[in-house]
Amino acid sequence: MAGNSSIVSSRTDTTDQILQWYSKLFSRRVDLVGDFAGSERFLIHGESLLLHCFSDAQIDFEPGLQLLHASYTVEKFLHGLVSRRCNFHIAFFDEYQDLCVPQDASPAVSETYLLARAAIIRHLQVNLRPVHPDIEVKVFPSTTSEAFEEYLSVTDVYFILCHDGASMKDVRKRAVLQKDLDALKSEDKCLQEHHEQYKASLRTLIYSMMQRGYSTALINGLEYQDTKAIASVLEHSRAMTLQVPQTTSTSNSSGEVDTATLQESLTAIKSSNEHSFAEREYLAVLVASKFASKTKDHQDFAVALLRHTALLSELSLPDRLMQYQEPSQTSRALVLEFCQEARKVLVQTAWSEEISKQAVACDIADLIDGRLLAACLQDSAYPSSDLFQSLARAASALCGQKELAKASGASSSTGKSNSNVEKSDDGASYRLLPFANEVFDKHLAPVHLKVTKSDGKVDSTSAVIFREVSHWHNSKPLQSKSGPVVKDEKAAKKALRRNQFFMAEMTTYAASLTNAVGRTLEPETIHVGASKPSTPMPSRPGTPSQDPADKKGKKQGGKPGGKNKNQAKQDMLANIAASSKRKDEDTAEKQIKAWVVVCDGLEKQADLTARYEKAKKHLLSLNTDLKRKALEAEVRLYMLNVLLKMWIEHCRKDDKEEGLYTAALIFDAVRAICGLSAVTKTNAACLKKTIDRLKLPSLQVPPIEGDRKLPFQFILDEASSTDIALSLSPEEFQLLYCGPYFDRTMDSAPDSRVPFEPDAWQRKVLDEIDARRSLLVVAPTSAGKTFISFYAMKQVLESNNEDVLVYVAPTKALVNQIAAEVQARFSKNYKYANSVWGIHTRDTRVNNPTGCQILVTVPHILQIMLLAPTNAKGWSERVKWIIFDEVHCIGQAEDGLIWEQLLLMAPCPIIALSATVGNAEAFSDWLSSTQKAAGNDLTMVQHKHRYSDLRKFLYIPPKDSAKRVAAALPLSTNRTFARLGLDDVPNFTFMHPVASLTNRKRGMPSDFSLEARDCYFLWQSMSKHQTKDYPVDKSLTPSTVLPKVMRKADIINWESGLKALLAQWMADDSSPFEAVRKDFSSSVMKSALHIKDSGNAEPVQDDQEVDDPASNHDVNNILPLLTELHQQDALPGIIFNYDRAVCERMCRTVLTQLEEAEAEWKKTSPKWAEKLREWEEYKKEVARRAKQGVRAAKGTTKEEQMMEAANREVSPFATFDPDRPLEGFHFANSKRLSSEELRNHEKELRYRGVDEVFIQGLQRGIGVHHAGMNRKYRYAVEVLFRRGYLRVVIATGTLALGINMPCKTVVFSGDSIFLTALNYRQAAGRAGRRGFDSLGNVVFHGVSLSKINKLISSRLPDLNGHFPITTTLVLRLFTLLHDSENSPFAVRCINALLSQPRVYLGGEESKMTVLHHLRFSIEYLRRQSLLDSRGTPLNFAGAVSHLYFTENSSFAFHALLKNGYFHELCAKVNTNQDSVLRELMLTMSHLFGRLQCRQADEEFVQEVVKGSPSVVFLPNMPENAVNVLRKHNKQTLDIFTSYVRTFVEQHIQEPDNTLPLTTTIVGGKSNAGPSPNKVRSSFVALSGHNDEFESIHELCTTSRSGVFLEEAVVPYVGIYSEDSDLPLNAYLYDFFMHGNATAVVTANRIRRGDIWFVLNDFSMVLATIVTSLTNFMNLGTESDLDFIDVRGGGDDEEEDLEDRLLPNQGGAEDTAGPGSGAQGARGPAQQQNLPVQLAKKKKRVVDSWDEEAESSSSEGENWDDGEDSEEEGGEVAWDEQTGLLNVLKAFKLLKADFDTKFRAMWA
Repeated sequence: MAGNSSIVSSRTDTTDQILQWYSKLFSRRVDLVGDFAGSERFLIHGESLLLHCFSDAQIDFEPGLQLLHASYTVEKFLHGLVSRRCNFHIAFFDEYQDLCVPQDASPAVSETYLLARAAIIRHLQVNLRPVHPDIEVKVFPSTTSEAFEEYLSVTDVYFILCHDGASMKDVRKRAVLQKDLDALKSEDKCLQEHHEQYKASLRTLIYSMMQRGYSTALINGLEYQDTKAIASVLEHSRAMTLQVPQTTSTSNSSGEVDTATLQESLTAIKSSNEHSFAEREYLAVLVASKFASKTKDHQDFAVALLRHTALLSELSLPDRLMQYQEPSQTSRALVLEFCQEARKVLVQTAWSEEISKQAVACDIADLIDGRLLAACLQDSAYPSSDLFQSLARAASALCGQKELAKASGASSSTGKSNSNVEKSDDGASYRLLPFANEVFDKHLAPVHLKVTKSDGKVDSTSAVIFREVSHWHNSKPLQSKSGPVVKDEKAAKKALRRNQFFMAEMTTYAASLTNAVGRTLEPETIHVGASKPSTPMPSRPGTPSQDPADKKGKKQGGKPGGKNKNQAKQDMLANIAASSKRKDEDTAEKQIKAWVVVCDGLEKQADLTARYEKAKKHLLSLNTDLKRKALEAEVRLYMLNVLLKMWIEHCRKDDKEEGLYTAALIFDAVRAICGLSAVTKTNAACLKKTIDRLKLPSLQVPPIEGDRKLPFQFILDEASSTDIALSLSPEEFQLLYCGPYFDRTMDSAPDSRVPFEPDAWQRKVLDEIDARRSLLVVAPTSAGKTFISFYAMKQVLESNNEDVLVYVAPTKALVNQIAAEVQARFSKNYKYANSVWGIHTRDTRVNNPTGCQILVTVPHILQIMLLAPTNAKGWSERVKWIIFDEVHCIGQAEDGLIWEQLLLMAPCPIIALSATVGNAEAFSDWLSSTQKAAGNDLTMVQHKHRYSDLRKFLYIPPKDSAKRVAAALPLSTNRTFARLGLDDVPNFTFMHPVASLTNRKRGMPSDFSLEARDCYFLWQSMSKHQTKDYPVDKSLTPSTVLPKVMRKADIINWESGLKALLAQWMADDSSPFEAVRKDFSSSVMKSALHIKDSGNAEPVQDDQEVDDPASNHDVNNILPLLTELHQQDALPGIIFNYDRAVCERMCRTVLTQLEEAEAEWKKTSPKWAEKLREWEEYKKEVARRAKQGVRAAKGTTKEEQMMEAANREVSPFATFDPDRPLEGFHFANSKRLSSEELRNHEKELRYRGVDEVFIQGLQRGIGVHHAGMNRKYRYAVEVLFRRGYLRVVIATGTLALGINMPCKTVVFSGDSIFLTALNYRQAAGRAGRRGFDSLGNVVFHGVSLSKINKLISSRLPDLNGHFPITTTLVLRLFTLLHDSENSPFAVRCINALLSQPRVYLGGEESKMTVLHHLRFSIEYLRRQSLLDSRGTPLNFAGAVSHLYFTENSSFAFHALLKNGYFHELCAKVNTNQDSVLRELMLTMSHLFGRLQCRQADEEFVQEVVKGSPSVVFLPNMPENAVNVLRKHNKQTLDIFTSYVRTFVEQHIQEPDNTLPLTTTIVGGKSNAGPSPNKVRSSFVALSGHNDEFESIHELCTTSRSGVFLEEAVVPYVGIYSEDSDLPLNAYLYDFFMHGNATAVVTANRIRRGDIWFVLNDFSMVLATIVTSLTNFMNLGTESDLDFIDVRGGGDDEEEDLEDRLLPNQGGAEDTAGPGSGAQGARGPAQQQNLPVQLAKKKKRVVDSWDEEAESSSSEGENWDDGEDSEEEGGEVAWDEQTGLLNVLKAFKLLKADFDTKFRAMWA
């Protein structure tokens, strides 16, 4: 093999170790754009790309040498990435060049692949630039070369996309096609070795790139699904210390062409002809001239080559379709020689330089067509053309031989073009089944298709089943009269009790949100038609609340107005006003007296900090206008006085520097008082003194009104000689220290609609809501978006009692939070059983969802409700607003589709809210067009500024962290005061945002923000480095641009000027930008180096089964980090890590460290020994008194005993518990929670089986929050954190989605695939929340510096949509239309959806394609007997719709059901239950919950399976099922092939001759006739393919351009192992067989944190099927909303637990378990009204409410009990009576069996 030496054949130890390392890697399949890299640039390894594309079995490379088809495949793959908004470069490495040769290619022909590599590189380098200038194509000698190192240092690369050499499967497939088996065996060994070499080289490459800190994703196994590119991303975690073996580079210099000679040759060719040639022709002439001077064979070949080259330019692609004719051995050798020669020339730099001088088109991608060349070689009588004559002349001139030109004997016979491709016209005769529906017809009018006369025939099996279906459908429900009734009462009682508990819980939750702890909530009572609030809103903590404008109105209302005839009334009003004024004055007087007392108390407090905090608390308690008017100024002055004392103390000690943080607070305090409407004379004097003595920026003192003596001594009144003036100029002082305290209002003004002064953008929002226009609001966390929703809610509540507003939130946690806030804000009295709000998720339903006015829910449920025919004429018409919170979720792979469908179907104006949308303009345009189609206008309001700034820090753990912790514990009580940020704190390094701008090409993200201090530093640095050419304008000087007293708005103004200049410098390579960046990055770089040296990751045991990243994150340094934050008063904090297991490990580690330190302290502390001794005394004393008391009680009265008890003072030991955490060894703030409340929480949680570790965590002030935790525990964590009791929460990303848990500091501890630009912004937004902190800290720990820079400086990812009109949606729309009898709502919904001009975001397809696609989806549903010719849903339509969340699996399931596979299998369920369930489970595992492994996993499956009960890879599907699916897929393939064909015939005129990415047009104009292929791409057809397709995948990937065909929405499931390269994980089947969760983790590699979810999802599928069939056979009550209640077994289990835990439960109820005795198969019975229970994933959801839903399972169970006693119980034959019953029975048994194992796993 050429250059074989480049792949090191000696298998060294290192290679073995690397292969071993690779086998243990974890990988995750994620969407590369949405979930992982966003708009970040990644690098594609060129040889991997070629290997992946050349391995496509459809390319005829040997022997047909179809270079153009290969180039097309490469471009098509890259175009797939580009169209999904990927941002990448491509790098080829000469050392790896041989890796582009597919592994099964015979070494003899590797030369052809190497030519293809050279040609494609050349083609991309030249032709990509004009179209995609940002995609660079690089060639490096090797991965260790200097050039490559240099490239990496200047280019930001997020990850590497490459191949891992695993793909034996393709190898086998192609080998079998081409050779008989005997030959295969002998070659097996050779292939095996070859394969090993590939693996070694590619995995070494992966290792070396990961060693440099780059993530890797696999190109083999990358799949395009809709707008997603799904691939396996490898996660590594252990220290990578192996020396990667150096590979020797193959030298390309063999036959280095002399530049001068080349130049001469090119000039000679050019001058020999008036004809101008293209690059391909120059190359052909060069090689031909070389050949001409050799043997006769060479000369003949040269002539054929030139003739072939001429034909390439003349023939169109369809005319080039040749039958491949086997050329002679000699010719084949010559072809290889040509490849070698041509490649030699192509790889020369001289060639590209010289050719570019000629300025000719680069058409090298189509350099050679092996089939055409073979035809030219065999038939020298091809017609000669002018072009051929010119080429021959040029070649002759070059080599001085005249033979070439003569050889071109002209002959008139035409070539045997098109001979092979028999026309396939099966599709031409395809006719659609008739269909007409008045609502759809007008949309489908432009689609003209041939339709058959009659309806399609149903095959006999299906006919039998459908007969049975109608029999069941028309029969009466089976019901026993006695059973269910009692049970329903019980279930109803349970549900009612559960609801009451939930409401109680909601009340405490609401209190924690509104800071009304310990007080009663005071919601505003809404009256229809009112517009003024009648009671105050609970004011948010810490926000000085301004006078609501409407309150002022009330006071004036009492004054007599104008001359009134009724004088008596006038007098009465005057009296009332006077007495009310007197009353007010009395109250004020009382308040002032009380304040004097408080003041005395405060003055006695020695500690100034405590004094300040207490005064601040008193300020917050002034909660009415009256109190504020009387006292606010004075209380604020008192706080100022305390601060001044601290400042004077600093000045005396001569460390003003240290005290500047206090001075900043003084400035803030002065400014707050100056903002009041009036102050007393004394107050004004004190203010003036402060401003003068400290030389503060000159503030305007408010007007004077009255006077009274201060109840405390103002410190500046005392004579003192100390100099207390600021050491900095007012300007520097404000910029460096006061930024966080600046006035934050942006053009705010009073507005009677809201109780605060809204900024301009907020007023605009209010105007839009008043005008009932749709809104998209994009504003960062803490900017104040929340009020928008409440304003709209209030409008709806005030308008009448019918209108509904729906609030859609992405997670259930957010649903509960919003509902609690609504409960805290609004109440209303209704005549009937309506309610203000309701919650509806899959597992919680509070209040009737259709009887409330504000429904808070998740997307799935709203979709079910809107598509439910029963709602179409009632509830759906009443919906007046839909609010979509966190609307960027539309971009997620998992749920985005549902969001998108809802946005398209919304029946009313919408309000979409988000903090993180990268392409806000594009998103807004798309939303506007969707809203227009529904008849609404949409306005976008964008606000870019956070309320509080964020400061970023890098944390480097100290080397001796254990010692540091020991020194820091017990935690000190006197924490730093007034300091913001962690600036001069040891181990923390400040990161200036500009330091992160490492990628100049990327520019600055749109939300790149600088606080005042950052701007000042940046201005200083830019001024220092400015040059003559790059000056910093005087207008940017702070003194010029900023006023004397600065506001946030002024800084923003200045910031935008600085950023504009910086952006110019960034874009210009010769500017001083790098110098500026270095100023800021040097300190950070130093710290980062320190991390590398100390290498503090834990050593990893090498014998670990798998390399789970969770296993070695640096958790030991979390406690030192927390103690440091505690000391700086930077808690409460949230630590984010995106792995649930790591979060739990952090918590355990911190607890262990605290407990050990505490135990150590107790051993050595004399104080503790003394305390224990006193406690023993106390216990004895108590016992003695108890004894005495018993004696005394005999002679005393009860009153005397009580008095005696009251007289004894309460001992501090009464509440002492030596086992509780000691002060100083926990992070809890015990002042915020009584020990009794905490004990209640603990009791509840122990009851629910929460792990004791987490309960101890709560005692020590540490909580863990992720979706896998018990719901009640999570709820406790949220409430206790908001109450201020918990001060540390360790969480995954779920907490970042809108949950209201503000904190001072956010820590990102540990890297993860999911730590992306989007998630970073979501999570960092929790820090520094409005009204709580003036500044938020963001700390990075255990994240590499390059990753941090990317997180801070990368743009937010653009939102991409999905193709929304899925086949299931079409079916559900028909159901809605038919069952609601064409209700206006249903018609409007369909019209809005189908009249969208652009159906989805980021999609290119035209409206015409969508309609065409829709028509064929209808055809599919017709052929599947799911719709009749008028669009009425038939047969199993309901069952398929209910499985909507598993599309396309639901259609495969339906095919098996309709074609009798399940009937036949389940007929044996009564006699052979085990084997039936096993086969049923295997089949279901092939259809649902499919998870793919890496191809490489197959190589080491033997190792894994050895010691495990799992089989890991799914065994093949049962043959009968395969046959049914194969037939179904063939039919689907026919339908969609004819969709493409008819679309092409009707709408596409232009030829298919353009390469997809470079848009290069290929081939000549000649056209002998119409193309034989209509559907297949002309490029693919070159390899001899016609319009017959093997599979749907092939149809979707090789059909011609111009047709929209999205594989993800074609209703089929590929048959595993036939249609898939990636092995399927057998985790569901394995779990069913062995029930062992640990095996599923170690062997099947399902992450421990994910097991619950994946099993619960499958359990939910089974529950849906059981409920479907039960309803379907009228064994339950049927309603289109039944399915809202279906859940997985895990959810059921958690709810049962909750039910058992409700107090006062009679024993009888406990025993009444799920009905059917041992089988426990339950339908959705006890699920009506289920508020309190937990399903754990924001996941595709099924749900319901129908009053009768409860009966469905009781009846089902009832029938199930009767089943065994029925006569035909033992019958095996599948007859029409029992067929479906047996299927249902089998599914119930399967569900019971699966759920039993599932529940046992958590027991």
